[in-house]
Amino acid sequence: MFYDTAAFDFTGLLEAQWRSVLQELERLDTHHFQEWPEKHLYGAGWDVFGFYFLGRKFPDNCRLCPETTRLLEAIPGLKSAGFSVLQPGTSIAPHVGYSHALLVCHLGLLIPDGCAIRVGNQSRCWEPGKCLIFNDMVEHEAWNRGASRRVVLLIEFARPGAEVGELRMSQDLADFRKTLK
Repeated sequence: MFYDTAAFDFTGLLEAQWRSVLQELERLDTHHFQEWPEKHLYGAGWDVFGFYFLGRKFPDNCRLCPETTRLLEAIPGLKSAGFSVLQPGTSIAPHVGYSHALLVCHLGLLIPDGCAIRVGNQSRCWEPGKCLIFNDMVEHEAWNRGASRRVVLLIEFARPGAEVGELRMSQDLADFRKTLK
């Protein structure tokens, strides 16, 4: 359930500019990150730094990473985006997303050995500077069995031709979304 990244024009721009994104990531302190709210999926060790969440912009975070924000704002149908960190030993349990109208892109930034994602019956390893695009309505899971943190720029965007209506989401995400208003 992975897609050919060449079918999405924005991936070429992300891949060409990935080192700028990495530089902005590396300037952030750990206090800029927060735990992903769906703790039932992982327990501990999954942290995020959000730029957008379901269309809501985090202006302070965007100011800290202006080049990354510029790249994100060029993505058609952008809904959510942020740095996603898996600490060593962290596994995200198999789960499905919350909308058939969205696709997910991961731009690999810091990728130690021992990290991978499974979508359906296909597993892939991230590569620094390369994008993966997948349908997260297909069961998927991720893990970091490496010795250092794994970081990707995680992006949710509208599937071309799809209309994003009301999203089915976990109670944890719905509660988190309420705190953002």
